[in-house]
Amino acid sequence: MTTPLDLRGLIPAPVTPFTRDGAVDYAAIQRLGSWLGSVPGVTGLTVLGHAGEGTFLERDEQSKVIEAFKESVGGRVPIIAGITLEGTQVAADEAKRAVKAGASAGLVYPSHGWLRFGYQKGAPQDRYRAIFEESGLPLILFQYPDATKATYNLETQLEIAAQPGVFAMKNGVRNMKRWDTEIPVIRRERPDLQIFTCHDEYLLHTMFDVDGALVGYGGIAPEPLVEMIKAGKAKDYKKAREIHDRLLPVTSNVYHRGSHMEGSVALKWALVARGILEHATVRPPLLPLADGAQKEIADAMRAAGLGPVR
Repeated sequence: MTTPLDLRGLIPAPVTPFTRDGAVDYAAIQRLGSWLGSVPGVTGLTVLGHAGEGTFLERDEQSKVIEAFKESVGGRVPIIAGITLEGTQVAADEAKRAVKAGASAGLVYPSHGWLRFGYQKGAPQDRYRAIFEESGLPLILFQYPDATKATYNLETQLEIAAQPGVFAMKNGVRNMKRWDTEIPVIRRERPDLQIFTCHDEYLLHTMFDVDGALVGYGGIAPEPLVEMIKAGKAKDYKKAREIHDRLLPVTSNVYHRGSHMEGSVALKWALVARGILEHATVRPPLLPLADGAQKEIADAMRAAGLGPVR
């Protein structure tokens, strides 16, 4: 299969900035995307994902956000769009809108009903097949944590990866037993598949087996994560560990909160600390963090050497 994109490196999944009254802040998107797209080692931006509150946006807003991020990077890196709608046909239509808006690839989320109820055998393969056939959008396989019923077993992952249009994987299984046993098989059976970790909170362990990282973390700390990816590819554990330890206060303050949803809010406060955003407005059902969180996050960013962007 011909690989449509080479994304090996860091692919940040940036937040979607809002104005204080909750509208999409396109001026802030310009600042955020322009900065991320200029960082050496950043190979693409994935918008409208979990970190980007993509499912909280109207469909016309989703298209405009893709367009705005594409404009912000000035052609330096491709834009990948989260494909999140639950039904296969509406997801295919979502992918077609993403193509029209300028996306170069799509990150396909499992149908979210599967999180609770599971899926019928073969349904994930059909989802990827239909989305690609209808839209022509190159697709990234998204492997969910195996604590959910939307995780894919190894057979399913391999079958999806063999389908036309699927060129990469964002693997977030978060089970190190499965990671250590499945990744070598996927490498052997699908050698052309680009594999990216999405273990924001477990980057050190997973960094040595992948082609890069597709993470929300990259939207606040791209510079050290690029260096960690380089260390991983060089099998330089000492360097990777040093970066991990320097970032640990940030990791704790963003990803070790009461829920991953709180982490989405914390990402915006981290961008306030970096001078990219002026505030951390989110859309419901996300809520503001508890009093004191802003200072904790700012202190953690400072301790990691992640000050305002110049």
